Amino acid sequence: MRYTRAFIPTAREVPKDATMPSHQLLLRAGYIRMVGAGIYEMLPLGLRVMNKIAAIVRAEMDGAGAQELLMPALLPRDYFEESGRWSSFGPTLLRLTDRRGGDYHLGPTHEEIITDLVRREVKSYRQMPLNLYQIQMKFRDEPRPRAGLLRCREFMMKDAYSFDVSEEAAIRSYEIMREAYHRIFRRLGLEYRLVGADSGAMGGSTSAEFQVLAQNGEDAIVACGACDYAANVEVAEAVEPEGAPASASGPPEKVHTPGKRSIDEVVAFLGGGLTAARTLKSVFYLAGEAVVLAVVRGDHEVNEVKLARALGVSEVFMASDADVAAASGAQPGSCGPVGYRGRVIVDPAVTRVSDAVTGANETDYHLTHVAYGRDFEGEVRPIRQVGAGDACPSCSAPLAAYRGIEGGHIFVLGTHYSAKMGATFNDEDGQDRPIVMGCYGIGVSRLVATAVEQNHDADGIRWPMAIAPYQVLLTPIGKDDAPFELAERLYEELGALGVEVLLDDRRERPGVKFKDADLLGVPLRVTIGDRGLAEGVLELKARTAKDADKIAVEGAAARIAAAVKEQLG
Repeated sequence: MRYTRAFIPTAREVPKDATMPSHQLLLRAGYIRMVGAGIYEMLPLGLRVMNKIAAIVRAEMDGAGAQELLMPALLPRDYFEESGRWSSFGPTLLRLTDRRGGDYHLGPTHEEIITDLVRREVKSYRQMPLNLYQIQMKFRDEPRPRAGLLRCREFMMKDAYSFDVSEEAAIRSYEIMREAYHRIFRRLGLEYRLVGADSGAMGGSTSAEFQVLAQNGEDAIVACGACDYAANVEVAEAVEPEGAPASASGPPEKVHTPGKRSIDEVVAFLGGGLTAARTLKSVFYLAGEAVVLAVVRGDHEVNEVKLARALGVSEVFMASDADVAAASGAQPGSCGPVGYRGRVIVDPAVTRVSDAVTGANETDYHLTHVAYGRDFEGEVRPIRQVGAGDACPSCSAPLAAYRGIEGGHIFVLGTHYSAKMGATFNDEDGQDRPIVMGCYGIGVSRLVATAVEQNHDADGIRWPMAIAPYQVLLTPIGKDDAPFELAERLYEELGALGVEVLLDDRRERPGVKFKDADLLGVPLRVTIGDRGLAEGVLELKARTAKDADKIAVEGAAARIAAAVKEQLG
């Protein structure tokens, strides 16, 4: 493609609400444009990247024995009613009504639709295992669409579904997909970790995420450097505390703590060697209509996913100040479990804190010398969030913390949908049994932005070769025709060698061309100038390299093609 014919509308300024590097750079470099909140156009460069990602995904899915199909995006209400998600999915579901008054929605995911297809067509154990996938637009009415392609209301996704005769067979299908996903992310050229995760609204178990490591990632993960353990902090396991049960050196004593609401403020105010680990953090949550008190050690945080699981609900919400005051009689920061008559969930670490300090359920007062078992009780469940320095649950080595962006998610659904929707098969003994399912997703358009989050610098994007819109950028500079004539010849030669080339045939200043080259992020740039031609050389520079290499004009096409192949691995 010649730059003068290409549609690359670069921009020097981006909207103020574009705060993530990928959002800013994809807008500035002319890869995407915003149509509305969470709705984006993929311009030619952006579409080339997305199509390359999709091609890698498709090749590995096909190689793993999955078969591609395409399901509709416009779906009748009936199927979500069968599974119960018409109401449970909530406002995230984009609903609409047709001219006849029928209820429809735009597909956020397709478990129900694929289950319906299979229940109509698969009747015998002989027709399984089966794995069907699609690459298609999904729609979710995100409450706060943000970060460009990372959190959209419309996005491209690969979703696959496996169908098996038993849980054991489903695990085998899961393992096949897990290995396929490893191959996909390695081919994409991204640094990632496979981590344990929560299945969320899809249901299921054996859940794992492929987290692409990125400084600005929205997900927190922990991983062990001594073994393979890694998990999203939502589900990371804490090692149960050791030591004697909590005790106290005296009876609880009420102390005045005027205006001290945070753990740090209370610790600093009381002094005397008090640490956050000897305080108790009490947080009120709403679980449906019920108010629940969660208690963790003062230096820990409540993990809301774990708390919701402990309570048997899909999600919990932090209570308002008014709810807290109504439940405890005090303002937030002065609340605690002692004397509280409602439901209390206590993290195991709390049961080992002696002479603890906690809110007195009276505004501006705290209690000292508090101990679990003597002064208060509750349901002991692991509800704290694991962080850096915590012991690995597999080998006890210290865990390290990372930021990541979820690029893929795999899990076994079991019979979560098949049992509800009557998707059964006739087994070897002639008995009807529910099909065991698995689900495997990759955010194809999201990976466009994810790759940029991991691969950029102050000057622009640095695409991995496998997914770059073009592999080589030819940059002739100077006022004479010779560099441009050689660039035209190389353009033809490289094309014949199968190299994807963008020829910057603009008669622009070198500084403008180099600045645009860095912004676009094409992996290899070939600079052709009068001075180099006088020496019989060109400059070959990798986008990730500080300096350029000089290569001979003679045989340059073969040398450049070899550099492309080397980066592809």
